Amino acid sequence: MTAVLLAPEIRDGLSAEEYHADRNSVSSTGLRKLLAPGCPAQFKYDLDHPQPPKKEFDLGHAAHLLVLGEGPELEVIDFPDWKKTAARELRDLAYDEGKVPLLTKDHDMVQAMAAAIRQHPIAGPLFTPGTGIAERSIYWTDPATGIRCRVRPDWLKQLGPMNLCVDYKTCADANPDAVSRALRDRAYHQQDPLYIDGIDAAMPTDEGTRFIFVFQSKSAPYLITVRELAQHDRDIGRARNEKALRIYADCLSTGVWPDWTGPVTEIPTISMPTWDVLRQTEEYLK
Repeated sequence: MTAVLLAPEIRDGLSAEEYHADRNSVSSTGLRKLLAPGCPAQFKYDLDHPQPPKKEFDLGHAAHLLVLGEGPELEVIDFPDWKKTAARELRDLAYDEGKVPLLTKDHDMVQAMAAAIRQHPIAGPLFTPGTGIAERSIYWTDPATGIRCRVRPDWLKQLGPMNLCVDYKTCADANPDAVSRALRDRAYHQQDPLYIDGIDAAMPTDEGTRFIFVFQSKSAPYLITVRELAQHDRDIGRARNEKALRIYADCLSTGVWPDWTGPVTEIPTISMPTWDVLRQTEEYLK
């Protein structure tokens, strides 16, 4: 009997907490964790033992709220730092109320970041209020594996026969070389094609979906890099997603979530990174 694939679905108004708590689908972050340097065993443990959001993400959440108009409420704490007990108590109370606590100086900073976005000749028009929808949750079924997938575009708008998805990331350094390394280190080249595939499944258009990255430095003058992923990198990312989905489907089927090594009868060998092998071979094994 052929399994019936669930139809694509768009869920507006779903909170970030509800989206991230979904156990019946896999996200881009999850797929990236299944592949090296991650592994299924760590992915499964993290899934079963969710951790509270890291406080260093507060600035990013706040910037998203001011740029996208969507996110948790901010609570400005009028202290220079978190050293005083009273400041920490107000911070913890804000967390308990589901708010993002920010020191006054940090609130001033994210306001300046949002202003820099609005003034940028490319990023500003991309995020024009009223032209798109923030944090829309999209679900669809991967036809090759039957796995339910989900994405949550930061900003999604329709431009005639095309969808435009804009992903906003705050970072320590937004210069193009740093952005290029982030694509590799954080596997953002997997995020791009997964979002395109999900949006195309739920919102088909004649010209498909275009995905744009907007990176912004978290230090003054809050410089911005807007880029579109090279097609070759997108092809690699899509192939990585396909492999991760096969791994995920196999783990669900067998109930086995292996570590990096998996079941072996012999101890594997290990080597230095390729570049170091080549360099040291040239230097020492002449």
